[in-house]
Amino acid sequence: MSKPDPKWEERLSPPDTKPTSSVAEVRDDWYVVAIGRSLGSTPLATTLLGTPIVVYRTASGVPAALLDRCPHRNVPLSLGQVRGEHLECGYHGWRFDREGACRAIPGLCGEASDSRARHVPAFATREQFGFVWVYATPDVEPARDPFPFPHQDDSDYTTVRQTMELEGSLHAAAENALDVPHTAFLHRGLFRKDGGARSEITVEVRRFHDRVEAEYIGEARPEGLIGRVLAPAGGTVTHFDRFILPCIAQVEYRLGDKSHLVATTALTPRTDHTTGLFAAVSFRFPFLPGGVVGRALEPLAMRILRQDAQMLRAQTANVRRFGGERYATSELDVLGPHILRLLRQAERGRGDGAAVEPTVKTTRMQV
Repeated sequence: MSKPDPKWEERLSPPDTKPTSSVAEVRDDWYVVAIGRSLGSTPLATTLLGTPIVVYRTASGVPAALLDRCPHRNVPLSLGQVRGEHLECGYHGWRFDREGACRAIPGLCGEASDSRARHVPAFATREQFGFVWVYATPDVEPARDPFPFPHQDDSDYTTVRQTMELEGSLHAAAENALDVPHTAFLHRGLFRKDGGARSEITVEVRRFHDRVEAEYIGEARPEGLIGRVLAPAGGTVTHFDRFILPCIAQVEYRLGDKSHLVATTALTPRTDHTTGLFAAVSFRFPFLPGGVVGRALEPLAMRILRQDAQMLRAQTANVRRFGGERYATSELDVLGPHILRLLRQAERGRGDGAAVEPTVKTTRMQV
């Protein structure tokens, strides 16, 4: 009796795909890890760029973030509790301050020395405009501040915040958030129409050392439900889409001098293919109260987000099934390739780069 062919299981498989990946690892920068109001004294276990961290708020109200591992016996510090300004391990009660220094060992006579072996890597934190940010490289003083969400302290604007977990890389999530052509199909009727007459517009793409933006020139108000809610009388809109290193996707619409909406999304790479989404949508409309607009927009926006999340989940599952990514790009993919190029450059060291004249590319598309 002949032996079974050891290659048998490999014969019925998808076509060979190059095991390439658009996953990026930019550690010398800030990422959102929580909405501020959701962070209390109970430690929050999360992951940033594949690294388990614990985020908590001290008794004085200051957020802190440490590596989620007690140096004593490897227990997650997120299983402990906050004691004043310190985080106490739930196993033996070792206490650590915001800088990761060991400040107390119960039962030990005398003060606990903060030897290097007892130190927990600590991550710089900032809380601004309702979000808690963490710098992804531990035990360093950041050279820059987190991205300032626009219009957060402007009384003329109403801001709605939302968060969601996505199954997809940061690059995939950012491209999805800033991709115009898919809105007529995936979000059929909600944002754009996929049938009937289309208009031709000009897209001008400007790339800087730390960002890329697309300006859509000559675009009429989107004919979907959201467009009709925000601009019942129609008109031509000013429309920008932007990606800003390392993780900001921003969509801006302006109609006339008064109506203005800016949706800013911070994307947090938890693992290769899971990304946290933290969005703040700020808007003003002259004839509609902000609260009314917010209540009307939120269910529509959540429906769109859920559709995007479902598609990203399917995309990621298919990449895994085929063992790698394979992309064919057209002129309509105006931002995706630029986003990946920026992320790849930032992986090698972002720096702060001098302001230079942007690289500009113009194309035409139908919407």
